[in-house]
Amino acid sequence: MDLSVLKNTLARRAVKGSQFEVAGDQMTGPLIYGFSVDAVAAAKVVADFAKTNDKLVIRGGAFAGKTLDVNGVKQLANIPSKEVLLAQLCGLLMSPISRTAVVLGALAKKKEEGAAAPAAA
Repeated sequence: MDLSVLKNTLARRAVKGSQFEVAGDQMTGPLIYGFSVDAVAAAKVVADFAKTNDKLVIRGGAFAGKTLDVNGVKQLANIPSKEVLLAQLCGLLMSPISRTAVVLGALAKKKEEGAAAPAAA
């Protein structure tokens, strides 16, 4: 993630014609701009720092061509990381397979017990 202090007029020119142009009207006053490939990670870093530093006030942001207000940035910061989401998805995909394996294992054990009982009698 990169944090930069830019002249607002230059920032507006830089985002003109891009998906971030929607945030152009928010670009007034003294600002720090945060740029990142991973928007969730950037929102987390800024939101966490803002919790401990009262000088940093989140005003808004842009994500996927839409403007975000303060609550939108905080909601974006609360999304789990990509790695956590992938792990959760893998767990969901593995759950039916694991359950099937447990049921098949129980059926095999029951069948073994059923076959062993008449031989012992």
